[in-house]
Amino acid sequence: MRIRVVRLTELPILQDIERAAGRCFRDVGMPEIAEDEPLPVDELARYCHAELAWVVADDADTPVAYLIADPVDGNFHVEQVSVHPDVARRRLGHMLLEHLAAHARSEGSPALTLTTFTEVPWNAPYYARCGFHPMDDATLTPGLRKIRENEAAHGLDRWPRVCMRRDL
Repeated sequence: MRIRVVRLTELPILQDIERAAGRCFRDVGMPEIAEDEPLPVDELARYCHAELAWVVADDADTPVAYLIADPVDGNFHVEQVSVHPDVARRRLGHMLLEHLAAHARSEGSPALTLTTFTEVPWNAPYYARCGFHPMDDATLTPGLRKIRENEAAHGLDRWPRVCMRRDL
C-alpha cells in the first residue's frame, strides 16, 4: 500500500470509506455519529485543489484510507482521517498522520492539531499513542476555537471532545 494524493474522481470513494469507518460508532453508543453524512464532494474537492488530501491506496490503486487537513493558525489541522474497516489495524491512519507531519515540516509548520472524542478508543487514546497531547482551553488558538464552535453547533459536544496537538 502506498500514500498518494487524492484524485477528484475518487471523492465518492472517500465518502464510502468514511461511512464504513463511521459504522463502528454504533458499537460505542454513538449512532448519530455513525449516521452522520461525510463531507459533500464539492467540499472534499476543495481539499484536493489545496493539495491537502491524501489516500492510502491498495495494490489495485484503490483508496482504502484518507486524510484531509487545513492550515489553521500556522499549524496543520487534521480535519478527517478515516480507514475502511476491512483494512483497519494495519497502521494506515498512522501512516497518513506521518505523511501529514512530513508535509507540515516541509512547510515550516511547528505542529499538527485535531479535535476528537475523548472516550472513543480509536479517537483520543489512539492519537495520544501517535504523539498528540490534549490542549487546555486556555491554549486554543482562535482558529481552533472556531472549529470547536462549529463542532458544537453540529451537535458533536453531546459527547466529550478535546483539541489535541502534536509538536513537530
